[in-house]
Amino acid sequence: MSLNLSSLPTYTVGQVNEYIRDLMEDDLLLQSILVRGEISNYKRYPSGHHYFSLKDETGVLKCVMFRGEAAHLRFRPENGMRVVAFGHISVFPRDGAYQLYCADLLPDGRGPLDEAFERLRRRLEAEGLFDEDHKTPLPKYPRRIALVTSPVGKAVRDMIRVLGQRWPLAEVLVVPVRVQGEGAAEEIAAAIHEINNRADIDLIITGRGGGSMEELWAFNEEIVARAIYVSNLPVISAVGHEPDVTIADYAADLRASTPSNAAELAVPDRAEQGERLAELKYRLCRSIRGRLEDGRRELGRLKGSRVLRSMAAPIQERRLIADSLRRRLESALAGQMKDRRAALSKAAAGLDALSPLKVLGRGYAIARKGKTVVSSVGQAEKGDRLDVAVSDGVLSCEVREKEERSWR
Repeated sequence: MSLNLSSLPTYTVGQVNEYIRDLMEDDLLLQSILVRGEISNYKRYPSGHHYFSLKDETGVLKCVMFRGEAAHLRFRPENGMRVVAFGHISVFPRDGAYQLYCADLLPDGRGPLDEAFERLRRRLEAEGLFDEDHKTPLPKYPRRIALVTSPVGKAVRDMIRVLGQRWPLAEVLVVPVRVQGEGAAEEIAAAIHEINNRADIDLIITGRGGGSMEELWAFNEEIVARAIYVSNLPVISAVGHEPDVTIADYAADLRASTPSNAAELAVPDRAEQGERLAELKYRLCRSIRGRLEDGRRELGRLKGSRVLRSMAAPIQERRLIADSLRRRLESALAGQMKDRRAALSKAAAGLDALSPLKVLGRGYAIARKGKTVVSSVGQAEKGDRLDVAVSDGVLSCEVREKEERSWR
């Protein structure tokens, strides 16, 4: 039986790859999957993307982890490390190869160093060595910076280069120490203590370039963490690459992702400061010009004012005001005096009308028995002597008879 190829549709390579990709992306299992394996052929490119393979005794799976996801890694992946990868599987149409697109990567179990790291981290954290309120802010414009690091290697060169480019006013003092191996932690701690005894240092940067967990272990030693904690000078920890995290990073006043980044965080950028000064100069000049213009306008207004044309004019105006106030005061006082006199006359007339003397003048008399005014027949008895006041004197009388009468 012969096959009639002309009856079959023809596809391009790209169409086939895209079709397979669509099939994979429609498979829910492949779109959210955990894969356990050992890292091999690990490479980190300048773009920040990570490329590697996961392998076990039965096969190999290509993997990629893009920069955005890799930025959240809390450890440095290495060949031979057992991990669990989470992500989705798809086809890269250009190569026709399927691979795991990693969203997260976790160590598969803890080794002895991981356990030692975590135990020390928890203990020092409980003691308060990592408390934020203990951390010292960095000086804004450090004059002298001490680099506690290896005197050779790319890390120290990068820090010196970046510091010189960004802020050449700062002097750099390299304090040479070993950064790995036996005795390295003691040298780092001793150098930090020694620098704190000097009065000419403003800031300490301690760290080294990248390496394995074993190579970075000096910065995971308790003696280094405590030296950083008791330092009176602010300390920046700059150990390894961005995924590398050490105990020194937790204890330091500031953690830098790399030694170069530490230099960037330590000093301001002279170009930015120059731009800021230029802006401040422009704003200051503009403000001064504005104030001068306002002063000129005010001076012009004052030059045309009456005060400068006639110095006596304000005094004359004040005199006129004083005369007006005096006349108003005199008028008010005169009105008040007139009202008071009228009220006094009215009160005097009322008192005069009520005066006992007026009553006596109309022919009435007032009888007194001692000091008591006799207003009733019952107040006097036969034989009582009374003083009777009339309009022009007093009569001494004796009661001979008394008779009650009603005058109403």
